[in-house]
Amino acid sequence: MNVFINLPVADLDRTRQFFAGLGFGFDDTFSDDKAVAMKLSDAASVMLLRREFFQTFTPRPLNDGSTTEVLVAVQCESRAAVDAMVARALATGGAAVRPPEDHGFMYGHAFADPDGHIWEPFWMNPGGAANG
Repeated sequence: MNVFINLPVADLDRTRQFFAGLGFGFDDTFSDDKAVAMKLSDAASVMLLRREFFQTFTPRPLNDGSTTEVLVAVQCESRAAVDAMVARALATGGAAVRPPEDHGFMYGHAFADPDGHIWEPFWMNPGGAANG
């Protein structure tokens, strides 16, 4: 099963530069002047859509970044990778959302991208909570 997350953005070029700075790749086959296809994994992608184009898919008003509609959690291979992603996000125009959270078996942090979408990189012990 593949997952495609669709997010409205104000500036495609700025958005692409921001996520490229975090190390994400893109699929130019599905990118144009209205959308950028960002690869999270072989089975998950994020369609970053100009706000005007995104609006054509829903009759509901769009979030303006001052409220939260979705949290995008992205699993990382280590605690250090979580911290590195947040540091890159803050250095390339993202904003801090909250301090890191350490639950022993799981470690996470969060940042907002330039459009206010909240991303939560996290690491989880492969053994899970029972072994954490």
